[in-house]
Amino acid sequence: MTKERLIHSFTQLGKTLQKLGNEEKEQLFIRAFNENLWFTSDNINKALKGICKWLNETDLKNWIDLYPGLPLKQSKKVGLVLAGNIPMVGFHDVLCVLMSGNKAITKLSSKDSVLMNYLRNELIKIDTEFEKLWIVVERIKDIDAVIATGSDNSARYFHQYFSKYPNIIRKNRTSVAVLSGFESKEELHELGKDIFDYFGLGCRNVTYLYLHESMSPVRVLDALEVYSDVFHNNKYANNYEYYRSIYLVNGDKHLASNFLLLKEGESLFTPVANLHYSYYKDLKGLEQNIQSRIEDIQCVVSNTKLGIKTIPFGKSQEPELWDYADGIDTMKYLGTI
Repeated sequence: MTKERLIHSFTQLGKTLQKLGNEEKEQLFIRAFNENLWFTSDNINKALKGICKWLNETDLKNWIDLYPGLPLKQSKKVGLVLAGNIPMVGFHDVLCVLMSGNKAITKLSSKDSVLMNYLRNELIKIDTEFEKLWIVVERIKDIDAVIATGSDNSARYFHQYFSKYPNIIRKNRTSVAVLSGFESKEELHELGKDIFDYFGLGCRNVTYLYLHESMSPVRVLDALEVYSDVFHNNKYANNYEYYRSIYLVNGDKHLASNFLLLKEGESLFTPVANLHYSYYKDLKGLEQNIQSRIEDIQCVVSNTKLGIKTIPFGKSQEPELWDYADGIDTMKYLGTI
């Protein structure tokens, strides 16, 4: 496909998603929720809004123009093992593969097949050629390269299974926030989006807080009270009750609101409904700590000026087309296979 044809097709897909009628949305959302109880209407709408932001002629053209050799004249078959932790999280990889002129041989997550198949079907309605370019399979084979996303355990398997192919293998990552203690209540409210969007299940969700030694975590807990509606989701509530019980039985020191648990600790990774935190004294020591753990960190959220790349509060789940997972330029990689 030519660059112009690809841009036109994905621009039309964006327009289709924006014009989804209420009845069609409701039926689609019910099917997706039945497949994955984390996929509420609000979260699916949020994910669709993010995708629609990408799918416009100007951004698509500016993006693909960053890579003069793309789309490729001779397409390669790229295997994609997609995650299913948040709605349509694998679409960016599919978009990269197709916009680069390659074929997407896709293994969908069993937790996110309804929505991804919907996107594929709508794209095929716009241009039937995509039926040959975006192929859904049960097993990845006969490929030229692979991009696989999963847990630390599955990543080890992927490295072994796909070792003979050019590959990008992604494992668990999470995001952190740095708080100086001077944040306004409104800024802390924005931080709540980074924590609670998609119930905190994405790698771009904040699960760890670096607090200046002068700041009380109670201030964070109080500011986040406006997000108490997350407790209405049964799976979220079950996680909260389970870990609250464990902390109480074990006598673990922690702070708790009616829907969120805060615990001082070193692990960046936390279960749903939990945040870990630690204190820092100076920015130099903080930056060294973050750099030492950078392989586990997707985003650093802060309004404090640091010597590392940061994202403003409330923006971690609003990546641009050119914001690549794990900091690996997917399009550059696809141009070299």
